[in-house]
Amino acid sequence: MDRFEAMTLFVRIVESGSFTRAANALDIPRATATLTIQQLEARLGVRLLERTTRQVRPTPDGEAFHERCVHLLAELEDAEAILQPVADNPRGVLRVELHGTHASRIVLPRLEAFHARYPALELVITTGDRRVDLVGEGIDCAVRSGEPEDSSLVARRLATLEQVICASPAYLERMGTPSTPDRLRHHHGIHFVSGSSAPDRTLDLIVDGKTRAFTTGGWLTVNDAESYVTSALEGFGLIQLPHFRLASHLARGELVEILSGWKKATLPLYAVYPQRRQLSPRVRVFLEWLTTIYGACFGDSDQATSTNRDTPASRKLSED
Repeated sequence: MDRFEAMTLFVRIVESGSFTRAANALDIPRATATLTIQQLEARLGVRLLERTTRQVRPTPDGEAFHERCVHLLAELEDAEAILQPVADNPRGVLRVELHGTHASRIVLPRLEAFHARYPALELVITTGDRRVDLVGEGIDCAVRSGEPEDSSLVARRLATLEQVICASPAYLERMGTPSTPDRLRHHHGIHFVSGSSAPDRTLDLIVDGKTRAFTTGGWLTVNDAESYVTSALEGFGLIQLPHFRLASHLARGELVEILSGWKKATLPLYAVYPQRRQLSPRVRVFLEWLTTIYGACFGDSDQATSTNRDTPASRKLSED
């Protein structure tokens, strides 16, 4: 590895706290990462990393070197970004995290056009319900719903999703259809839990111009979006999700919207990426493309905004 590649590896190790995660993010063998850092430390004549069986962390010298590396690599990326051929034809690996529904229904069906425009880019798209650590896992950008919470990320608004509250016909026949939001407390909700947070037992509506969370009863908690929808289809209770996610089930009568006369809380959707002084060309073109396709699907997008501010906690199904 040359010096810039070694610095990139060192920064990834410090930020992820792991040789293995850093090596995987850069598509190099674990042994190569170890040898490169050993050679870097030998050339500098200092120990940069403290290694234990559980974690890797920088030494005081390593912390100072990390700060300089971040600055130098940002300057290098800035220099490359001003070259028009590089900016117009970015190359390399772009790692993107999506919720499965957004991957299968929004992004992947339109991806051929993006690939045709930027054939030198190699995409790695991962999906799931968990909230990934973008820096630690080497992810370039992700699509997330709810107001951003992480001040280390920058967010670009993609859309505002209309939501519905619904249940299966069998459930409504058995339990009745609530006529007002206050009646929700007498009904079963399918509860959702994400990570170590407490289960979300509420459904959100707009009352007197303000968002109110109405607590439901219920006996079932799930931790992924597919199980959330399936539980409603099986008649276990009420769910709240963006309309596009449930449109086919509603059209076939498998689910029935309730409280249609009451306005539901909307769900903002963002593309988020780690803070950098200069956005890399490969991430920039992908964000521009995401903004275009989500704007076409949902008719709503804003300019990029920093999340270095206090924001409300993100809603349930944080990546749906």
